[in-house]
Amino acid sequence: MNPEQQRIQQSVEPNSPWRQWGPYLSERQWGTVREDYSAGGDAWDYFPHDHARSRAYRWGEDGLGGFCDRQANICFALAFWNGNDPILKERLFGLTNSEGNHGEDVKEYYFYVDNTPTHSYMRWRYKYPQAAYPYEELVAVNGQRSKFDPEYELLDTGIFDGGYFDIEAEYAKATPSDLGIRLQITNHGSQTASIAVLPTLWLRNTWTWTGEVPAGRLTQVDDQTIQLSHRDYGDRWLYCDRVDGAELELLFTDNETNFARLFDSTNPSPYVKDAFHQYLIDGDREAVNPAQTGTKAAAFYRLEVPAGQTVTLQLRFCDRPQAAAFDTDFADSFSQRQQEADDFYQTLFPKLSDGDRLIQRQALAALLWSKQVYLYEVQTWLQGDTGQPPPPSPRQKGRNASWRMFSANDVILMPDTWEYPWFAAWDWAFHCVVMALIDPEFAKQQLSLLLSDNYVSPKGQIPAYEWAFGDVNPPVQAWAAWKIYQSEKVRTGEGDREFLQQIFQRLLPNYYWWLNREDRDDKSLFQGGFLGLDNITVFNRSAPLPTGGYLEQSDGTAWMGLFSLNMLAIALELNQQGTIYDHAISSFVRQFLNIAQAMNQMGDDNLALWDEAHGFYFSALRFPDNSEEQLQVYSLVGLAPMLAVLTLEPKFVHDLSDIQEVMDWAAKHHPELINNVVCTTTECSEQRHLLAIASPEQLRRLLQRLLNEDEFLSPYGIRSISKAHAQDPFVLHYRGNSFGVDYEPGESTSATFGGNSNWRGPIWFPMNYLLIESLQRYYHYLGDEFQVECPTGSGQLMTLKQVAQELSQRLVNVFRTQPDGSRPTYGDIERFQTDPHWRDLLLFHEYFHGDTGKGLGASQQTGWTALVAQLIQELNDETFYDSLGLMPSF
Repeated sequence: MNPEQQRIQQSVEPNSPWRQWGPYLSERQWGTVREDYSAGGDAWDYFPHDHARSRAYRWGEDGLGGFCDRQANICFALAFWNGNDPILKERLFGLTNSEGNHGEDVKEYYFYVDNTPTHSYMRWRYKYPQAAYPYEELVAVNGQRSKFDPEYELLDTGIFDGGYFDIEAEYAKATPSDLGIRLQITNHGSQTASIAVLPTLWLRNTWTWTGEVPAGRLTQVDDQTIQLSHRDYGDRWLYCDRVDGAELELLFTDNETNFARLFDSTNPSPYVKDAFHQYLIDGDREAVNPAQTGTKAAAFYRLEVPAGQTVTLQLRFCDRPQAAAFDTDFADSFSQRQQEADDFYQTLFPKLSDGDRLIQRQALAALLWSKQVYLYEVQTWLQGDTGQPPPPSPRQKGRNASWRMFSANDVILMPDTWEYPWFAAWDWAFHCVVMALIDPEFAKQQLSLLLSDNYVSPKGQIPAYEWAFGDVNPPVQAWAAWKIYQSEKVRTGEGDREFLQQIFQRLLPNYYWWLNREDRDDKSLFQGGFLGLDNITVFNRSAPLPTGGYLEQSDGTAWMGLFSLNMLAIALELNQQGTIYDHAISSFVRQFLNIAQAMNQMGDDNLALWDEAHGFYFSALRFPDNSEEQLQVYSLVGLAPMLAVLTLEPKFVHDLSDIQEVMDWAAKHHPELINNVVCTTTECSEQRHLLAIASPEQLRRLLQRLLNEDEFLSPYGIRSISKAHAQDPFVLHYRGNSFGVDYEPGESTSATFGGNSNWRGPIWFPMNYLLIESLQRYYHYLGDEFQVECPTGSGQLMTLKQVAQELSQRLVNVFRTQPDGSRPTYGDIERFQTDPHWRDLLLFHEYFHGDTGKGLGASQQTGWTALVAQLIQELNDETFYDSLGLMPSF
């Protein structure tokens, strides 16, 4: 066991010392729901970027490439000034949802290069232009562009042509509470350039809202040392090494709102949050505290960096005073922790090519960097704080008002560190699955957290996402739990049954919430609402339909089929040590049989979601007059039924009489329910059962479209909508109005769901991964004898195993260097394709162009796009398909 594995084993509990400090500091706190106290819920405008430098946050903090403790009470981050910017660079800049022609979008280049599960070693890279940052230009040009135009990015301004700084922050823990900090600032310009670097230490403002005094204080010890004295954390020191030829000055202020600047009123404190900006850029020498004390402090370095050269700064944040803070042990800790990180990843993934290793390691690093402190108590947020003005009364019936029990003070895996600095329920499940590759205990803790009483409603609903807790995400938590359990069982020989049992009990209320709420007509057909796929359908599924009536959702019903089989698989596993789950097992079987039958034979008029003529599943629109019409859109909505598939091995059918009784009863009294159960007979006359919404023949029909390169199959994965709709858009005519869907492989051209994502053509890793896994499960039952043409029309036959591997390779190819040296994910961005200082730094975008593979949407969506690391692992694991035989197979 290597040192990092030992640290992980020693750090099972969330509050263990090695996990006390990490990259938990948000990249963006402004513009979030938590900081919004407006009457109408306009979070972006209530707390804009222009306020962020001057206004104390209520529910968190943010900064550049920093770290904090698990409650974000003590924070460290970096700040820079190139001598030209109008603003001290303390946080990332991006456009709000209304400013961007495709919604909110960060306009910076930063990269998560390395990280370990205990954060014993971390690296972060930032590209900082030497010319004045073009804030106004980015807002103006993007504002002039339509949704049919590409976004105007920072590289498009040409600002990097005039030179920039490459800034790398490297962190190494000598002990859990002794953090080494090394900053390397490289001048990629043609001449010597000046830069101010301000490593900043501060306390989150917890006192303004409660009327208490700050829990700690920062003071200067000498001209290189800042001491923190804190009620809860004791004494700590920030040591700042001197650099030859560079000026070093320690600055102090308080983390207090600058009311004079923002609201033209008197400041309660003369020293405010934006004092360092005033000191450097405005030249106000009185802005900082001459007593050299406060709740915010910075080491102010003035550097002159020659062209092509690198200047290194060293700092140390520790819990013991140091006589020689930067001795040889300090330097050795970096090389030691980096080597340990190399050993950790090499041990876990020994058989990777150099190219795949780079992709996988940066994906996992970015996933680890996406951990952020999430503070949000809805009751307090709604009613306001003691001593503060009461929030506007409309909030009492507005956003999240029915979720007053929700209370979070946790470190969470976020979807994207800037664009989505808040959890989303189904994203979070995928994060946990990938995290289980390197830190299964943390993965299990995260999934348990989402299902805890502090999050789930008393009725069993899982909160969807911060902007609308009451919305509905696909119920993939049981899938994730089973996946994590199996992964650990394969790797160690023993699964965590206590975890599985706990998750099962917590998921039961959510399962029955779905059954009781989302199945409107008690037909085992489910509505669900938006279900995470945003604009994929004709209508906004989170709003009342313009036609009236409601949708019988192919994907909503498929998700419930998958949920039922997930719960069945877990119950079967738990039942191996007793029979207390017999009733639950038979219940899940019955419910699945009803769902499968309903999808293939629906309603009194026998209108089915499965269309035999077209070989595809479609959602159905039920009008107010009770008439129905299929919405014949070829999309992931119709492929989702493939996800619900499970093999029951002979042992389970033989040992559990309840399963056989359900099968026998259904065969006798409701034979239509058995249409979606396939049986095979072995030499021992014992039966294997395949439970699936899509039968093998229906699967074959679906795959004809899925594997058609003129429809779903892209060189880089499975498109979210068939390319056939480019020439043949779907249009629904109703009472003089038309509602349509066509193929849009890039950014969205509509404002549905904010217009910042697009499910009408691009490639999305989570759905691709689930579809690949469903093919693996079908393969476990059908074996090598079942073959399909791949690609459709090629004449080349493949087993489902080979198809799954082919799709996996195409997805990984999004990031791989191609024969011409390019990476598809960077499309036509010349600097990323050819510049040696850029081309091996990867961004894991939210989704990818359906034809070219270019990365689109949020640029750091390493929550679920980190699934590329899982795909690489499966492609390189020779025993992976053997593990599909674990019972029950799923």
